[in-house]
Amino acid sequence: MAEPVRARRLTDAEGQRLQQIVRRGKGSTVRWRRALIIMASASGNTVPAIARLVAADEDTAREVVHAFNQKGLAALDPRWAGGRPRRITDDDIDYLVETATTRPEKLGRPFTHWRLRKLSAGLAENPVRVVRIGHERLRQLLREAGITFQRTRTWKESTDPDKDAKPDRIDAVLA
Repeated sequence: MAEPVRARRLTDAEGQRLQQIVRRGKGSTVRWRRALIIMASASGNTVPAIARLVAADEDTAREVVHAFNQKGLAALDPRWAGGRPRRITDDDIDYLVETATTRPEKLGRPFTHWRLRKLSAGLAENPVRVVRIGHERLRQLLREAGITFQRTRTWKESTDPDKDAKPDRIDAVLA
């Protein structure tokens, strides 16, 4: 039979901190329950009794005790990863960036430059590889990649054949 799970011997500072958390009962409920589990285990209670005391599963009580034995008081604040799983892989992001940097005409689209809605629709309707992505996430990914669809305007070159003569005419009128 396996040895019962018990919290290691508490230092004076740890015991005072745990008592402070349990007595005040303020703050996070998760932190309070974890502190109660550790105190109960350190005082010699069994895992089933602790689980009934805090209305938790026995496996949860064991996990908290093991975490405390390994990490100390850092076990009071679990580092849960939240949020939904990613729907877009890194390969999809690379493909998305590659598509965004390619002119739509080369991909058989009937327009000259991308917009967010056009790019999102084009990725979702692509027969080769379908990438479904919302406009906001697409905007964020493009911004991270340093891609903007705003056209850079420049006045360095003019297509006007009389461009050299115009400054002279303006100077003559002002003089």
